[in-house]
Amino acid sequence: MKSFYKPSAIYIFIDLLLLIFSFYVVLDYFPLSTNTPFEKYSWPSLFYILVWIISSYLLGRYRPLKIQMYFIASLRLLDVSLIVLVLFKLLIYFFYQNYSGYVLLSISLGVFFLNYLVLSLYYAYKYAVAYNEYNFQTTENRINAIVKPADKLDEDSYSQLCKTIMTHSSDSVLTFLKKNVDLQSGNTLVYVSTDYVNLQMNPNYQYSTIIQLERLNNRRGINKTLATINEKLPDNGTFVCCFESKSTYKSRLLKKYAKGLNYIIYIFDYLFRRVLPKIFITKKIFYFITNGKNRIFSKTEVMGRLYCYGYKVVLEKKVNNLTYIFAQRVRQPEPAQKRIYGPLIRLRRFGQNGKRFEVYKMRTMHPYSEYLQSYIYERNSLKDGGKFNKDFRVTTAGAFMRKYWMDELPMILNLLKGEMKIVGVRPLSAQYYSLYTKELQEKRNKFKPGLLPPFYADMPVTMDDIQASEMNYLDACEKKGVFLTDIRYFFLIVKNILFKKARSA
Repeated sequence: MKSFYKPSAIYIFIDLLLLIFSFYVVLDYFPLSTNTPFEKYSWPSLFYILVWIISSYLLGRYRPLKIQMYFIASLRLLDVSLIVLVLFKLLIYFFYQNYSGYVLLSISLGVFFLNYLVLSLYYAYKYAVAYNEYNFQTTENRINAIVKPADKLDEDSYSQLCKTIMTHSSDSVLTFLKKNVDLQSGNTLVYVSTDYVNLQMNPNYQYSTIIQLERLNNRRGINKTLATINEKLPDNGTFVCCFESKSTYKSRLLKKYAKGLNYIIYIFDYLFRRVLPKIFITKKIFYFITNGKNRIFSKTEVMGRLYCYGYKVVLEKKVNNLTYIFAQRVRQPEPAQKRIYGPLIRLRRFGQNGKRFEVYKMRTMHPYSEYLQSYIYERNSLKDGGKFNKDFRVTTAGAFMRKYWMDELPMILNLLKGEMKIVGVRPLSAQYYSLYTKELQEKRNKFKPGLLPPFYADMPVTMDDIQASEMNYLDACEKKGVFLTDIRYFFLIVKNILFKKARSA
């Protein structure tokens, strides 16, 4: 790495704004011992800014963010913050005792957290997961991927296997597995180890069924494990796994403690298990403390991972508060070894002239939910408004954001880029677009999609009503002009939102 580089001007400019803002807030609003804080701290402030910028340059913070990784950029920010804080604390202690250490600490914390917020927003945009539409209707067979015949277990071996299952799990689990799997078959592998390396040593196509007794919550490297098992199983082979779902864990925790205390404990537990692993400073600390044990997974995340890595769910059953899933190996894994699920997602949508573009939205679903699109479509009908009925992929916070359109705020980026306008038909995914009539598809392609669809002006119920509503709007755009039509629909939409409580979901 070269010592000297051309710094990013926009990054330095943002740094200056955040530094000036932090100084202004602290000196103007914090209770201080001086009546003239701006006069007293003017030169130290300029010196602080100078030291901050020089330190940032020397530590590589001003390299273009597009070539920096999120963790490295955040670590550099932390290093600069600590260096400047310690340097000025020493100056105050030895030479300038009349200056306040609390002012220094407040400014340093303010600059750090504001910068970290800007970094997080940038990388949320940069790493926004593409929620592509995956078609998992077909299977992919491999050459000679046929199970190798094996003899049945002898009585002693079978008896020992049953004892192992009962010891690690329970009688109920043993009964459930016996009902659905031939445990005595030599082509059935039952294992407890959480180390996927052990699986790699097994020959390919030796086992038609692989059963993992240890719950996924205690396993690290889940994706690597699923990819390894996919390789070892023959075509249409079965993988059986279990996990404690997020909802079950929450219910168990709340029942364990007295009312009032239980929710306090749950909040702190949620912060520890769900928030700390997502913050760059505390992520490694979390895994060091827990070693990846007792992680919390939603049903969506587990099933989505299975579909991502080439499986199809054929059976799910809750036994002793654990969800057991039978997944059939049907294809090669998707090339998605590393997916960062931040607050933003990118959705491929149809725009004007049938051109595909990426719409930005707040993420309202659990991780890996994009792989369950066809699974949900097969098992759920569309509710009023054209969305999936009982879509378990949506989080509690996500449902709230959808209800009040908070998830659609990032689409302002598409508005600023000229890809959308304020009022217009919704940009559709390929799956929804295919449900529309040919005539409506062609008419839609003539106009830009919008943030506020005509849906909220007419309040249609069925899919046919929605298409009729859009057709009426597009006809009006052709006959009366887009500008006048959009103004009329805008006020109709606002009226329905304010007085008829029209909501997004």
